[in-house]
Amino acid sequence: MDWMHYKKLYFAISGVLIIVGVFSLLNWGLTLGVDFKGGTIAEYAFEEDISTEEMSAKLEEVGIDVASIQSTGKMQYILRLAPIDEVEKEKLGTIFEEMTSGVPGEELRFETVGPSIGPELVKKTLYAVVIASGAILLWVAYQFRSIKFGASAILAMFHDTFNLVGLFALFGHFFNAEVDFLFVTAILTTLSFSVHDTIVVYDRIRESQKKHGETLYDLANKAITETMVRSLNNSFTIIFMLVALILLGGSTIKWFAVALFIGTILGTYSSPFVAVPLLVTWDEISKRIKFRK
Repeated sequence: MDWMHYKKLYFAISGVLIIVGVFSLLNWGLTLGVDFKGGTIAEYAFEEDISTEEMSAKLEEVGIDVASIQSTGKMQYILRLAPIDEVEKEKLGTIFEEMTSGVPGEELRFETVGPSIGPELVKKTLYAVVIASGAILLWVAYQFRSIKFGASAILAMFHDTFNLVGLFALFGHFFNAEVDFLFVTAILTTLSFSVHDTIVVYDRIRESQKKHGETLYDLANKAITETMVRSLNNSFTIIFMLVALILLGGSTIKWFAVALFIGTILGTYSSPFVAVPLLVTWDEISKRIKFRK
């Protein structure tokens, strides 16, 4: 199949996603969670088990912003909330009494904390991503004997990351999806997944270059055809697991699973339909420049 014949369509799809992401970030920005803003950590013990989903819903009903509720398995619960005052703390007690037949929970801990992800950590994380990206670019360029391979792989990787961030700005506005420490983990996971899948396709192109004297355009079509089934099978096994987490994992990890789900789809798409078309387009432009000279 002539996959590269539709490379303008692939670029158009990516362009629409990027435009949506830029619009969402500029207009609404990211909805930051407790990890970035700080908040209240409360720990309670009860005489009976309580549904974390029901507890979260009731707290949201009275205007208490819930980041997560974690059960320790011993009828003890750790709540991560937006900063609350004494009035809202009393609301907590009232809700707990309603959910436990009038038996109040025992307060084990109640403290207000600062953000666990401060500006300095964000800065260091960005530095780490830049350094890692530079190392990946140089390593891929060295292995494939061309800067075109390294640069195209990195551009596809940033394509996935930016679109994931942009979509979460959209989700934050319409569905109140918050960006927290787990979201940062999902971004880093998406980075590695994207590059890994791209290297598989590039490696098949390199193997075919050694055996056949075809153009890069034809080699790219052949490589995508040979790796497509393998890539889809690999991605679907991850997607099925993530769908189960989204549906059954509870509110604590819901948006983390959604971020990984989107990252997996973007990574699967970008390897054959962003990284490879970028490589082929770069090669075609280089040949035209050399021909004119």
